[in-house]
Amino acid sequence: MTEQTDEASPLDTWELEREIVLTQLYPHPREVVFAAWTDPAALSAWFGPEGLAIETKEADIREGGHWKFDMVGADGTRFENLMQFRRIVAPSLIVADHGDYDPQSPDRFRLTVTFDQQDDGQTVLTLRQLHPSPARRETVIGFGAVAYGMQTLAKLGTWLG
Repeated sequence: MTEQTDEASPLDTWELEREIVLTQLYPHPREVVFAAWTDPAALSAWFGPEGLAIETKEADIREGGHWKFDMVGADGTRFENLMQFRRIVAPSLIVADHGDYDPQSPDRFRLTVTFDQQDDGQTVLTLRQLHPSPARRETVIGFGAVAYGMQTLAKLGTWLG
């Protein structure tokens, strides 16, 4: 018999209570859309919400690698970001842990991006954020994560042309 505790684990929570899902259709083959996520120069050009520039500090975009960057506002405000790439399957899947520079931060979330080729040559990109708790999900929704995520996907579309 196993001993039970009253402590809740993030794994005990229904995933949808912790998840944000965004989708976008692009009129490009998935190899093209996928490449925009794996080229550091491309990422710096389109990633992030409107009004924020990207300054890459380090970029090793491969399974086991990372992308360390700052999002910089017009007023000079910096938002530190670190993506640690867990799984990359070209041209269909990227899985990364995303948060600030501290890889042990309790607010890090799992980012899963899928690239689904459609019969007409277009690509459906689905971006999933799996947060550590329902409360953290609500916090990031409260500060605009859904709108900022959609702005980011729109910027990708503009960059792709």
